[in-house]
Amino acid sequence: MNPAPNLILVGPTGAGKTSIGKRVAERFGLVFVDADQAIVDRTGASIASLFEHVGEAGFREREKATLHELLAGHGQLISTGGGAVLDADNRIQMKQRGYVVYLQVSVDAQLKRLGRCTNRPLLQRPDREQVLHDMAVTREPLYRDVADLTLDTDGLTPPEATARLTQLLAHRWQPIEENA
Repeated sequence: MNPAPNLILVGPTGAGKTSIGKRVAERFGLVFVDADQAIVDRTGASIASLFEHVGEAGFREREKATLHELLAGHGQLISTGGGAVLDADNRIQMKQRGYVVYLQVSVDAQLKRLGRCTNRPLLQRPDREQVLHDMAVTREPLYRDVADLTLDTDGLTPPEATARLTQLLAHRWQPIEENA
């Protein structure tokens, strides 16, 4: 067993971090937190608006501050944004404050799942497939580095992935309570 105060999901966009995360949180009695939604709640601006007004660097600063605040808590399942692993401090904090699960997905599956999605700023280009490939090359090693467990979600529905992940976690992770 690997005890940790939080369960953290990392992986590329379209891997199922939110849909699977909500189900897994419910099964383990954890508070589900979507880190991107927490950024929106704190700033009052959409992710797309943040990218437009402060650029990717400005968004990453806000992402880092929000993630570090969230990781200080316990009893949560935190669904991170796909690029959260790009920052070395984020990776260190995730390893220290949680049991990290990498939800892996192929570019082909991402393209099918994301369809004509318009709320992901980095994908608002005609060469979406190439963008996803490029992101995978950069981010895949970082996901693997930070992960305690990897689950390939290709070909799995959210309920199937949830069942598989729940079973794996039951034998590998134990939530620990912390005194406030």
